[in-house]
Amino acid sequence: MREEAAAMTSTATVPRLAGDHTLAFLRQGYTFISQHCDALATDRFRTRILLRPVLCARGSGAARMFYGGNHFTRTQGAMPPTVLRLLQDKGSVQQLDGSAHRHRKALFIDLLMNETATAEITEAFRDAWREAMAGWARRPFVVLLDEAYLILTRSVCRWMGLPENGRSDPAMARALSDMVEQAGSIGPAVLRALWRRRKVEHDIARLVTQIREGRADIAQDAPVRVIARHCDEAGTPLSVEDATVEILNVLRPVAAVARYVMFAALALHQHPQIAATLAGAPRERRIAFAEEVRRLYPFFPLVGGKVKAPFTWDGHTFDAGDWVLLDLYGTNHDPRRFADPDVFMLDRAISWRDQGFDFIPHGGGDATTDHRCPGEQFTVSIMAEATRLLLDEMSYTVPPQDLTVALDRMPAKPESGLRIADVMPHRAAHHPSL
Repeated sequence: MREEAAAMTSTATVPRLAGDHTLAFLRQGYTFISQHCDALATDRFRTRILLRPVLCARGSGAARMFYGGNHFTRTQGAMPPTVLRLLQDKGSVQQLDGSAHRHRKALFIDLLMNETATAEITEAFRDAWREAMAGWARRPFVVLLDEAYLILTRSVCRWMGLPENGRSDPAMARALSDMVEQAGSIGPAVLRALWRRRKVEHDIARLVTQIREGRADIAQDAPVRVIARHCDEAGTPLSVEDATVEILNVLRPVAAVARYVMFAALALHQHPQIAATLAGAPRERRIAFAEEVRRLYPFFPLVGGKVKAPFTWDGHTFDAGDWVLLDLYGTNHDPRRFADPDVFMLDRAISWRDQGFDFIPHGGGDATTDHRCPGEQFTVSIMAEATRLLLDEMSYTVPPQDLTVALDRMPAKPESGLRIADVMPHRAAHHPSL
């Protein structure tokens, strides 16, 4: 696994695209940075987006610079305000830096990056899928993306230990899905998503208060209780607002795996010869399939950061406050690392466990110290189980529909959300390496 030694251009020169390229970015979406890098024979260039000067970069070297040196902050100005408000929020772990970030991140590492928790969330997902699947058989078709959001919302709420009394899983699923689906939108849809998020925050904040006052009937080791009672470095309990945001920072990302579940089903449909080899296959093969889905199919296009203090990388000097966009999609499709990057290959031997900088669907580097998502283990396990359920515990058809994944929509998906029909549940004769 090699990294490019340097950008294709001279380290002393960074090409500049004159003018503001906001509209071009919206038109080109996921391919904006890579298209201009290819045209300019470079891995970085300067331009303006939203009337602000920005440096756009791609590749494992840029990812190492972005994630590996503690040079960037994800606070206000790194991404548009509505994106930050829907996907993170003030006071969240993503907004922290240095020792405060490492201390808060350790909470999520302990909760998410262990085999017991992974087995528990996968079992909760399996149970919720089976419950939903019985109803699918009575419907003419279902939209898999919507169903996956609901299933994952139920799964993560149960795993977290959220009380069922008064909880509406469909309403929670709509709120969590809106936070993800509308992150790249403008207009009334964003206002609706923000309103739904605020309502969920209100309900969670009330639960946090009940937990702290001893009025919530929740298991002592339930993740929601652990987060609600978490303290900062000085031993001071998080504010109710910060604890609420961090609980959402588990609920929302797990629900967002719905997009990968949909893409896994789309990959099975588009590659029937691969699907045939995965039916009844060991878990390791389904995990390899899940990792290639994460590499190939579009999740989030890029990530932004603001420079905290001046530094130099590969001959280029950054000043404090400089805005940088790292191309996640382009880095995962870099032909220098991935042969035939637009072709689905099951045997690329890529894994979230490598914690490197060239395969970065959820960030790069070490999850314990860098801004890499600690939920990758959950994500891959859920995707592998969804693949098994689709192949081994049900039959279905994919009716005619437009399955084009337009890369100018962020986050991308087929317009239909992937409809499946004629669902017939059946239990597999055995469950190899669940």
